Amino acid sequence: MKGRIHSIESLGTVDGPGIRCVVFLQGCSLRCRYCHNPDTWNTQGGTEVDSEEVVQKILRYKPYFGDQGGVTLSGGEPLLQSDFAASILKGCKEKGIHTAVDTSGWVDIPALERVLPYTDLFLLDIKGLNPEDYQWITGQQNHKFNWALELIKQSKTDVWFRYVFLPGINDSEAHRAKLGQMVRSFSTQVKNIELLPYHPLGIHKWEKLGLSYSLYDLESPSQFEIDRFNEDLRKLSCIQCYS
Repeated sequence: MKGRIHSIESLGTVDGPGIRCVVFLQGCSLRCRYCHNPDTWNTQGGTEVDSEEVVQKILRYKPYFGDQGGVTLSGGEPLLQSDFAASILKGCKEKGIHTAVDTSGWVDIPALERVLPYTDLFLLDIKGLNPEDYQWITGQQNHKFNWALELIKQSKTDVWFRYVFLPGINDSEAHRAKLGQMVRSFSTQVKNIELLPYHPLGIHKWEKLGLSYSLYDLESPSQFEIDRFNEDLRKLSCIQCYS
């Protein structure tokens, strides 16, 4: 099974538990205002490879994974190439490697269903907590995300929630309450909540690609703001948060 990848990070430590091999697949349907990797948007970009070749590369790093590590498929949106992603995940599962998929959830249900049997953990990116925020941040309506959210919940697959903290945009009391409610609805499936403070480190990629960046004036949140959000979210969700 052939597909297109952007790059491979051999020993990642921020995309799931433990030490992980992170495979960045090419293509994304969202246009998030804060995207760090707009160079992954083009479905025809990157390098074409065979899924078995990718699995063999991942196997080289298996000795470093230990009890918690494994492979994470990221992007872009890895489930835009769901057959390719499923082939990689299946190959890794057959070799005893823990598998994770970092997804926006803005995918077709059949694509999600293809990878479910081979996915141990979803890193689910929460782009917006209401229709207005979601469309403003991503350029898309949130119906696909809502469908995916429900399917993942029904599957009982472990979940890490990821939420990009945009000061003055999605950090209000109402946002925290909505996020806490979402987390509680997943109960014991939720293994982690990551608050990802906004930062402008991807701006140079936008400029290189000739894209218009709209958050030039947005400052990164302070540690005080992050700690306050964390504390409120812990109370609302009853689950430990990490940033």
